Parts: sequence; C-alpha cells; structure tokens
Amino acid sequence: MIVTIFRSRLRPENEAAYHAEADRIYALAQTMPGFVSLKTFHADDGERVSIVEFESEETMRAWREHPEHRKAQALGRELFYSEYRIQVCPVVRQYGFTRLESER
Repeated sequence: MIVTIFRSRLRPENEAAYHAEADRIYALAQTMPGFVSLKTFHADDGERVSIVEFESEETMRAWREHPEHRKAQALGRELFYSEYRIQVCPVVRQYGFTRLESER
C-alpha cells in the first residue's frame, strides 16, 4: 500500500469553489482502480491534512497523472492553496485493533 500525506492551507477567498472541486475530484478518485481511502483532518491553526491510500505505487501514479486530477492540481496552485506539501510513503508495517461490540 502507498500512503500520500497532503498537508495544505486554503486561501479563504476561494474556499467555496475549492469545496465544489474537492467533492468532484473525490468522487472521481473513488472510481480509480486501487483506490483505498481518503480522509481529511483540520487543525485549529488552519492546516489541513489529507491521508490518501492506494493499493500500489502504480495505481497511485495513475491517479496522480489522471487528466482531470491534473486540472484540479493546477487549480489548486492557481486558486485554492496558499501552501501545500506532499509526502508519498510505502506502508512498511500495518496492524490494528477493533473492540467487538460485545466487549464494550
């Protein structure tokens, strides 16, 4: 699995347009082969962190290069973001815990 961490700050004057475009691009991402998940979190200081998971580097790369995603990336640089940073990371180890409902 490949995890992309996308840290950003929005330009407030274009926030409404951003949300419309983000909804459209998220719907498109969900149709991509290898897409696993996308979640976005907001910090009190205005920073946003999105965690995007794809099954492989190849499927993540296909998403990165998708023509509609490329257009959205350009809009992000031109209109939506005051700054961003991207980190692409292979998952080295993965484990977790889920408490069963009967154990609560």
